[in-house]
Amino acid sequence: MHMLIRLLVVASLVLPFTACKKAEAPKVEAQAAVPLPTSSEQKDWKPYLEYKLTPHMGGITSSPFVYFLPKADAEDFDGKYKRQLEKLEGDLGRGIVEGNMLVFASPDSEKEVEMIEAAFKSVPAGSMKGVKVVFIGTGVLGERVKAAVEPAGTVYIFEEAK
Repeated sequence: MHMLIRLLVVASLVLPFTACKKAEAPKVEAQAAVPLPTSSEQKDWKPYLEYKLTPHMGGITSSPFVYFLPKADAEDFDGKYKRQLEKLEGDLGRGIVEGNMLVFASPDSEKEVEMIEAAFKSVPAGSMKGVKVVFIGTGVLGERVKAAVEPAGTVYIFEEAK
């Protein structure tokens, strides 16, 4: 079930990002701001994630790995957290190479950061050179994420959730 959800999220993000890979000269158009979703539903976050990620897609050669947690009061939150952590640890354990992007977003950023910190503890230093890690949240939490992911050699990108 978790893999199916991830595949659906990735599939829904692929089309907008493939447009970024065209060899044409970039068009200078301001993208209309998309407001931060108030819901805990992942589908409601799709336009917001597209808005936040599109400027960072340069050099990305495959669909981003998106890790999303609902609010802590969501039904079966503990199970969702555990499955998301296991998925992240599995992905990191297999190795993620240059040209990939990891995206972390959640209406419960504190739990998302706890997950990132736990998973990245076992990642060897310098093993993820050229991998972009995007965290969408608050500045204080962003600093914690930066401290957790930069030793792996990632390109850390902070996007303020607003």
